[in-house]
Amino acid sequence: VQLQASGGGLVQAGGSLRLSCAASGGTFSSYGMGWFRQAPGKEREFVAGISWSGGSTYYADSVKGRFTISRDNARNTVYLQMNSLKPEDTAVHYCAAHRSSDSGSYITTYEYDYWGQGTLVTVSS
Repeated sequence: VQLQASGGGLVQAGGSLRLSCAASGGTFSSYGMGWFRQAPGKEREFVAGISWSGGSTYYADSVKGRFTISRDNARNTVYLQMNSLKPEDTAVHYCAAHRSSDSGSYITTYEYDYWGQGTLVTVSS
C-alpha cells in the first residue's frame, strides 16, 4: 500500500491543523493506521493510532486531549486533527499502516509495515 500525507504547514501556537493521509494500492480497511512524528535531532515517536474499523483509538500522553485521529474507509483516508498546537509539536509527521487486524495498541515504528513520506508541521511561539 502507498501512503501520501498532506496538510502540514506553519501555524501559530494555539492554532489548529488537520493532516490527511491517503492510501492506495491495497485494502485500506484491513489496515490499522498510525501517525508518528520526528523532530530535528530526535527519534521518531508515536502520536496516535486507530484500528482498522475506527472503533479503537489511542494517543501519546503528550497529545491526548488535543489531537484526534479518525478514518474514512470509503475515502481510503486517515486524518489527524491537531488543536491547541504547541511549539514542541513542530516535527515532520508521518502516517503509517500495519497489517494486524486486532484492536491492540501499536506504538512502535517496527510494528508498522508501510510509511508515507511525511509532512512538516511548524508551530511558532
